[in-house]
Amino acid sequence: MLALGVLAPAAHAQRTFETDGATGLEVKTLARARSHMIAAANPHAVDAGLAILRAGGSALDAAIAAQLVLGLVEPQSSGIGGGGFLLHWDQRVRRLRTYDGRETAPAAIAPDVFMGPDGKPRGFWDAVNSGESVGAPGLLRMLAMAHASHGKLPWPALFEPAIKLAGDGFAVSGRLNRLLAERGPERFDAAARAYFFDAVGQPRAVGEKLVNTAYASVLRQVADKGPDALHKGPVADAIVKAVAEAPTRGGRLSLHDLAGYAAKERPPVCASYQGFRICGMGPPSSGGIATAMTLRLLEPFSLGRVPMNGPALHLIAEAQKLAYADRDRWLADPDQVKIPAGMLDAFYLATRRRLIDTGRASAKMEPGLPPGAPLQKAGVDATEEVAGTTHLSVIDARGNAVALTSSVEAGFGSGLMASGFLLNNQLTDFSFRSHDAEGAPIANAVAPGKRPRSSMAPTIVFDPGGRVFAVLGSPGGARIPLYVIKTAVGLIDWRLDAQAAVDLPNFGSRNGPMELEKDVAGQLTALQMRLLGHEVRLLPMTSGTHLIVRRSNGALEGGADPRREGLARGD
Repeated sequence: MLALGVLAPAAHAQRTFETDGATGLEVKTLARARSHMIAAANPHAVDAGLAILRAGGSALDAAIAAQLVLGLVEPQSSGIGGGGFLLHWDQRVRRLRTYDGRETAPAAIAPDVFMGPDGKPRGFWDAVNSGESVGAPGLLRMLAMAHASHGKLPWPALFEPAIKLAGDGFAVSGRLNRLLAERGPERFDAAARAYFFDAVGQPRAVGEKLVNTAYASVLRQVADKGPDALHKGPVADAIVKAVAEAPTRGGRLSLHDLAGYAAKERPPVCASYQGFRICGMGPPSSGGIATAMTLRLLEPFSLGRVPMNGPALHLIAEAQKLAYADRDRWLADPDQVKIPAGMLDAFYLATRRRLIDTGRASAKMEPGLPPGAPLQKAGVDATEEVAGTTHLSVIDARGNAVALTSSVEAGFGSGLMASGFLLNNQLTDFSFRSHDAEGAPIANAVAPGKRPRSSMAPTIVFDPGGRVFAVLGSPGGARIPLYVIKTAVGLIDWRLDAQAAVDLPNFGSRNGPMELEKDVAGQLTALQMRLLGHEVRLLPMTSGTHLIVRRSNGALEGGADPRREGLARGD
């Protein structure tokens, strides 16, 4: 059997990431608590959420407070100018509910908006840095909808930590400084450039205090009037103006689009795996179905009895290829596209599973024809996604749980700023082409009012007794399901603690080459995968997985991704 020492976690609970000196990853130790816990991508956000939990707030209350802070201190990843998806477990009534705050395309958008005059798709970053990429944001409406059902503290109280921090200022982190330097001032409009860069175009220095009174003002208005303070009135005017007057090409987002935006409750996607129940978000996110399909395909292989080495990674990658082939072909906004009902059908998955060769990699899997698929041929997908986004997990003292993944899409979104916050570029999550080379319509094509397909995968795992076992999710663009699957397998099959599961090197396949985390998985893993026939690419796979596990004795464990600056804390 091929040995894969780099995947073997430390046996002790106080896990450290042993390769941090070579990779620059931050050493994180396992967090423990008895009552409540939050895990998120920035210490300021964790502090805000924990303060709400200590004040008797619900898991949903803590998630809102933390998210509002993330929009300030981690603006490259999420904010009120973007959207997200949220899972909520209500322990008292034992019910899981999922909320869709995905952005929508303007009513006046053209189907060829991202096509150039030569009939070819525009360059991806050319499309991102324009007003055409901005959809109507949905984050605040989604959070308000969830708070109406699951909030315990008053809505205005949840805004206080972010308002104070925005007014007092926060120190620029090393990560924010580095990402600004990589992006460069030319990718921002004048307002964002003045905020993030100095007069000569250098990013704000590490430790420099950033004060954002405009953001604080918007939060005060939303705290007082609810999401209408953003979707109508002066803030909405500022959003529409920033989009229309984008330095490259203006977009068609209107006041009507903003005022008419509605968050939606969607049915959760759940599937059994090794006695556990894995639940996630359904379309327009593909994350829940891609995760569930992969794990259901893997279940008969019993990875708990397969060493953490080449064969295990091979099986996972081959199952992921099948799941990604189907998600690329069939998944899109369910309000505008017919989604096959049988993508998790047991007989269908059994036929798909037979395509997995346990000893040899496939180059690429073709999509299947799941039960309920439309009769007309679906087009070959042409969507491109980039890594962005943030995730936070919360469990409160009453046993309620929240998994919230939110995003402005690419790092710093469109680069356009309105009233102190960045606007998303989520419309580039559509396929730029509406039809494939054979003329077949692509499910994830641009259309008015449509929500672009997402890969976000907030996830709650229930143990065989029906109790919340794990709350998790990650940023990472189209690789998000790979990170969630890796973590779930680490917890369930390999019985790792929360931090060790997050620390595992990232790997997987999106129905193409085997992707391995550069400088972490290493050359030995690459050699083993090549011996099994995989084309291998070593890449910086920067996940941001934030995980809480509740053990059978009620104890909480927290894991924060060493690839980012977050942490897990609780009492």
